[in-house]
Amino acid sequence: MLMSSVKPSLHTLFSLRGSLLTLAILTLLSFTYLSLKYSTPSQQVSESVGKLVDAERREEEEDDDEFGDVYHSPRVFKLNYEEMEKKFKVYVYPDGDSKTFYQTPRKLTGKYASEGYFFQNIRESRFLTLHPDQAHLFFIPISCHKMRGKGTSYENMTIIVQNYVESLISKYPYWNRTLGADHFFVTCHDVGVRATEGLPFLVKNAIRAVCSPSYDVGFIPHKDVALPQVLQPFALPSGGNDIENRTTLGFWAGHRNSKIRVILARVWENDTELDISNNRISRATGHLVYQKRFYRSKFCICPGGSQVNSARIADSIHYGCIPVILSNYYDLPFNDILDWRKFAVVLKESDVYQLKQILKKISQAEFVALHNNLVKIQKHFQWNSPPVRYDAFHMVMYDLWLRHHTIQY
Repeated sequence: MLMSSVKPSLHTLFSLRGSLLTLAILTLLSFTYLSLKYSTPSQQVSESVGKLVDAERREEEEDDDEFGDVYHSPRVFKLNYEEMEKKFKVYVYPDGDSKTFYQTPRKLTGKYASEGYFFQNIRESRFLTLHPDQAHLFFIPISCHKMRGKGTSYENMTIIVQNYVESLISKYPYWNRTLGADHFFVTCHDVGVRATEGLPFLVKNAIRAVCSPSYDVGFIPHKDVALPQVLQPFALPSGGNDIENRTTLGFWAGHRNSKIRVILARVWENDTELDISNNRISRATGHLVYQKRFYRSKFCICPGGSQVNSARIADSIHYGCIPVILSNYYDLPFNDILDWRKFAVVLKESDVYQLKQILKKISQAEFVALHNNLVKIQKHFQWNSPPVRYDAFHMVMYDLWLRHHTIQY
């Protein structure tokens, strides 16, 4: 009797274990199936992400090939530049009375070339808007070129400029909106700089695009813009890819109108490896002798003259000669975009005494790299009419575009 009651209990136990085992097997198979089913999309996502990363990497490599390492951030420059081309708008205040002096400069040559080209380029560019409410920045068209030609004194220039600016402030509401922070003016020659420096509110608040951006005379790098001083038209075609012809170590010729130039001439004038001339090369010595020396030189010395800037920098770049900057306070044009040490030699004025030793320490491979990079950035120091992409005008506009983002309304 006892044995018969035990057997059914064991049978039930084994049946329960079998059911549990079967359930476990089915559960395992289900999880395996689901895992396989839903793992495939994850792999697809991973593959898609990988392809996207590869595409971005290829795009960055293409940017590096196009722009090279002469830019602080090639990809950022490219993206911001494209955005600027699509969106940036500038309103130009109407010129003053035609009998006065706020017109486009008289010519596009000499020391006023950069200033004159900008005045002309802004009016023939896509950035110009006739609707001030669409403008990101407002251009005050001050040019002292005509005043200089008529012999106007600095004091009278300042009064004329002040009257014009004050008339704009009273006539239009835009200056008072930001106290002039979204306004800018352009002046290359020191005449214009001196005339505007008599207006503290203009210098302090507005963006100044000037060719003499010296830290020690009130230039504010994050607000103001260093305008490249370019003497166009160039007498000869651009140089470059001609390293084998450059047999002279260094070249400079000019007037001794600054302390650093006096020292440069005194120390190196009689050197056999540096071609240093105390005065400008006379035309009597031959046709375009001065310009041709740029072609024959590896390095061209660029000390400041009466102002910290020098048109010799743009000349050196155009003719394919590595510029050697001798200055303590010069905010170089497009310095926040271009890495000048990749295509120029930047020295302090005190380095003038070791100039030859410094240049001779630069290896041939380093010189070739500097030269190749110099060729890449020549387009940034060339003015055109009408303007073309990446030329001097567009680079100045890009600098202005960057600064407009810092303005708080």
